[in-house]
Amino acid sequence: MFGSRVKIDKALLDKAKRYAGIAGYASVDEFIAHALEKEIAKLEDADSEDEIRKRLKGLGYIS
Repeated sequence: MFGSRVKIDKALLDKAKRYAGIAGYASVDEFIAHALEKEIAKLEDADSEDEIRKRLKGLGYIS
C-alpha cells in the first residue's frame, strides 16, 4: 500500500491492530494512515516553522 516502510514498536502495533479492528478499518495500515493524517492536519495551517515547533511541543511530540 505504501512506498516505504516504518518500524513500529510491537506493543504499539498490537494496540493499533486492536483499535483498527474495533473501529472497522479494513487494515491496520489504513488505521495508521488515517491517524497520521489527522495529526499532520493539525500542523498544516501553521504560518511558520516556529509555529509548527510550538504546536509539536504543545502536542508533546518534542520538548
